[in-house]
Amino acid sequence: MRWALVKVCLAVTTMVVAAFAVPLGLVIQEMARDRAFSSAERHAAGMGPTLSITTDRAELTRAVATSEAGGDGRMAVHVPAVGAHPALTIGDRRAHPHDVASTREQGRARTVTVSGGYALLQPFAIGSGEIAVVEIHVPESEVSKGVTTAWLVLAGVGVGLVIGSVAVADRLGVRMVQPARRLVGAARDLGDGKLTARVPEEGPTELRLAAVAFNSMADQVVHLLANERELAADLSHRLRTPLTVLRLNAASLGDGPAAEQTRIAVEKLEREVDTIIRTARDAKPRTVAGRQGAGCDAAEVIRERMEFWSALAEDEGREARVAGVERPVWIPVARADLVAALDALLGNVFRHTREGAAFAVDVHSGEDAVIVLVSDAGDGIADPKAALARGNSGAMNSANSTNGLNGRNGRDALKGTDDAGDAGGAVGSTGLGLDIARRLAESTGGDVRIGRSVLGGTEVRLWLQRGAVRPSVGRRAARAMVRRRRRTPAR
Repeated sequence: MRWALVKVCLAVTTMVVAAFAVPLGLVIQEMARDRAFSSAERHAAGMGPTLSITTDRAELTRAVATSEAGGDGRMAVHVPAVGAHPALTIGDRRAHPHDVASTREQGRARTVTVSGGYALLQPFAIGSGEIAVVEIHVPESEVSKGVTTAWLVLAGVGVGLVIGSVAVADRLGVRMVQPARRLVGAARDLGDGKLTARVPEEGPTELRLAAVAFNSMADQVVHLLANERELAADLSHRLRTPLTVLRLNAASLGDGPAAEQTRIAVEKLEREVDTIIRTARDAKPRTVAGRQGAGCDAAEVIRERMEFWSALAEDEGREARVAGVERPVWIPVARADLVAALDALLGNVFRHTREGAAFAVDVHSGEDAVIVLVSDAGDGIADPKAALARGNSGAMNSANSTNGLNGRNGRDALKGTDDAGDAGGAVGSTGLGLDIARRLAESTGGDVRIGRSVLGGTEVRLWLQRGAVRPSVGRRAARAMVRRRRRTPAR
């Protein structure tokens, strides 16, 4: 903006200076020419009285020599022949005889070009009635006298005006650019999670109003986040009473695999509620910038969660496969966030596919990205785009959810703790599970996509970016990893 303003000011000032300086210089040049020829006419007029009295050579020679122009060698007198007296030419003649004769015939003054300048030919009537011509030489230096100096002065004034206008425009540009830069920096800081970022309310009126609006917006964001944290903490705290009742009921179930699984699920739910309350009460909410230092081994987390879900899969007669977790796979996300996303995706499989439908988790690790594929052999998702929209999944594939919910009895307690109701649209689904996975992927610069799996059902692709790479390069590498992995059967 600053340099654009300087360029505009430079162009406008240059045009204005040229519009005034060039015509003024031409006027000065014309004035110098008029001044030179006016002086020549005055010198020629000084010989008029002498020619009207006498045409004697001696007298005319004396008159020419005593005049200013004659003394400088710039005057000549052309007297025609009168009776027995021959024609006379006194002084330094420069004009051609033909031009002199033409002036005598026309009877009016004229200017002709001669060597070294111009010649003014002025006719005068003498006593015999004939016409004598007085020639005054006007040198080129007289015609252009003072013109060069005037052009230089005008050029200097023009350059001074241009430099002055550029300096003023630069100062104005700085006055406008600095507040704009501060506004951009504050917006970037606010986007990075620095909620204390504010902008000084100074500068031009428009930028000052923008700063006031930005500061008001930032205050409102802080207020809304504080309210959201309090609301989340309060809502989570309300779950403690029903959780206490649920824990007491689970303790009275006695022994057995189902009772043990129920107690484990209740304990896990209590831990999650405690985590939500602590996070909501934290004065510094987590942001993408604040989580850059977090990380976990995706392979270890996936092995752990698959072991957890395999017990339920065995009860329902499901085949569970996992691949790509033999080596550590580091990703820049917190372990708890990855656990929540995986539980949401795997819970979807159990909630929204029929009993006995197989599922698999594949991990594809590359230099720039990690791909986690969760596939199942269910009936698929009719509208993947709607499933990825937060809160919209409750209207989808209700028939599939019915198949997945009938006849599970005590196992529903385990699945209910994982908030899996998302992609299939069971009754009571919040539509947040896929949104949890999507936000996790987007926090690293990746995304979530839903497609058709090789098992015949749904495939949820979780793409996690490891570093700041070009999206086109990362996506091409991701597709290549998926193709290579699909050629290798899961174990």
